[in-house]
Parts: sequence; structure tokens; C-alpha cells
Amino acid sequence: MKRSNPRALPAVALALGLTLAFTVAGTPAATAQETGSWTIGERVVPAPAGASEELRAALAAAPAPNVAASRQQKPQSDEQWLMLQKATANANLDQLASGLGVSIEKDEIGDVTVYRVTPEKVHPRHAEHLFLHVHGGGYVMYGGDACVGEAATVAAGAGIPALSIDYRMPPEHPFPAAVEDVVSVYKHLLESRSAKSIAVGGASAGGGLALAAVHRFIALGLDVPGAIYAGTPWADLTKTGDSLFTNEGLDRFLVAYDGLLKGAAELYADGHDLKDPLISPVYGDFEGFPPTYLVTGTRDMFLSDTARTHRKLRAAGVVADLHVYEGIAHGEYLALADSPESKDMLQEVGAFFNKHLE
Repeated sequence: MKRSNPRALPAVALALGLTLAFTVAGTPAATAQETGSWTIGERVVPAPAGASEELRAALAAAPAPNVAASRQQKPQSDEQWLMLQKATANANLDQLASGLGVSIEKDEIGDVTVYRVTPEKVHPRHAEHLFLHVHGGGYVMYGGDACVGEAATVAAGAGIPALSIDYRMPPEHPFPAAVEDVVSVYKHLLESRSAKSIAVGGASAGGGLALAAVHRFIALGLDVPGAIYAGTPWADLTKTGDSLFTNEGLDRFLVAYDGLLKGAAELYADGHDLKDPLISPVYGDFEGFPPTYLVTGTRDMFLSDTARTHRKLRAAGVVADLHVYEGIAHGEYLALADSPESKDMLQEVGAFFNKHLE
């Protein structure tokens, strides 16, 4: 058989020459299944050379996540969920406050427990602003005193007063209790300040809850906040996002969806459709949303949730800034407080609030 002249091949084929060579040789790099999925052999993932020294050191000191074990880690009863909830609810508020240079005061608004955070140095621009914070933890963890950690970090980093909501959680209070608590506190705040002076947000489930709450604000005819901070938001509680698969085992914090995450999603939804926009806000209509700051990382299992939310916001004509950090896993910009990535994120959030809050 006469060989074809390589110069006659289409340019795209030449560009894909390496892939074509593997295919012709009968040793494809990935095997396509009838479902469209790929089976890829063992991967060796080096430390991200483009990340900071602090991040690379942290990764070097950490063992590779155990995906198989993670898939098995899930409470099997309401009692076990409550034990996990209790175990993650503690924090040394005095130590947190002194370490970050803030004051923390526990309070109540109606029937909802809140924590008021005031930085020692409030930025002049933020004197009349407020960061309304909703904590992460898969909707089932890190309530109580532990809920205020991120609020204190952002408050100190951006120089903005904060109010952290200790919303009700399952198994005793499944959906829609958390959304109702955020709405209740927000309505109270609107009695004494303008909506445009408030930024609402949080990380992970907190980011998802913030987005869901704004869906609810709009449905109720309330003025929307001046800005949203959506930190690696859990915007889709179904196992849909591409990065839930591609970053499984690379994300050293979430590790895998099957296990704790799946269990938390089912517990929180309590039989409701997981694609309800008040549970998985990415499925909602984003028209009328305020400017939104989104942050994630290349190793984050919620990278897809964050990217999909960003695209829906942009399609709705909403101002939306997406920040993606090299090598960062889920929420790792908070875990490595002294890293350049963390400092940069806090500076960016502060600048975003400066620009959009009135």
C-alpha cells in the first residue's frame, strides 16, 4: 500500500500526530467506552511547579489521599451524624480572635445564633459595610463556635466587619432550614442597613448556600446584596461536575464524592430533588444576581461547580470574577493561611468588596 504524503494531511491531523501515532500503533493512551468514559492507566502527578513554595512543601509533607478508604467513610445513622457534628463544632474563639486581630461576640437574631466579628483595623471604605458569612462543612459539620473561622479570616484580611450565621443543620434540621435561617437574618439586617452595603458568602457548602439564599431573596422580592463571595461553592450536590471525577484523589481534602459528600448531600436534601435550585443553585436562574467573586483551584473537586456557576452568571449578564489557583485543592487557600495564595485571595476579596459595595 502506498503511503500518504504527510504534507498532504490536514493541519489538524498533523497537530494531533502524537495521538494518531499511538492509535495507529494499537496502544491508545485512553480507552473510550460505549458510554463515552475513558479508562486511563496509573497516573503519577508531580508537585505543581508553578505553585508557591509553601504549597509545594505542604503537598510534599502529605501522603497521597486514599480514595478507597474515603469512599467508605460515611456515618451510618443519625446518631453518628450528630456525633460528627459535635466533634467539628469546637473552636478556641479567644485564640482565633487574638491571632487574627478581631473581636468575636456570640449573639442571636430571632431564633438564629450568630457571631459578630469586628476587626481591630476596619478599612475606612468598609466602615458601613458588612460581610454576611455562611459556613462550609457539607451542611452537616463545622457549626457552633467553629462556624466563625472563615468569617474572622476574611474580616481581618479585608478589614470588614462580619456576621457569621450558625444555621440549623441535619439530621435534626434538613433543607430548607439553612436557607430559612439565612433569609431570616438577612431580612433583619435590611431593617437597619441597605442591601448594597452587604456582601454575602462563604466557602464550599457556605458558598452554595449563599448562592441558594440569593435565589430565595429574589423570589421573595428582597433587594439583593451588593456582592457575593462564592468560595469553591458546592453549587451542585449531584455527582455531575467533571472535576468530581478528574480530581478524585488529587483533592486532598474532599478526596472522593462517594462517601461523606454523597451522604451529606442526601441527608441535607431529605428526599427533595437534588437539582432544586435552593439545594443545587447552579440549576437556578441567575438573572438579577449581584456581582460575584468566585475562587477555586486546579486540584479542587468543586472546580467544575465553580466554573459552571461562573458561566451561568456571565450568561445572565452578571459581573462575575473567577480566580483559579495552581495546585490548590478544595478550600486550601484557607488552610494555608501564610501562603501567597491565601494572602492574594484575601486581597482580591477585599478589592472586590471595595469595588461593589455601596
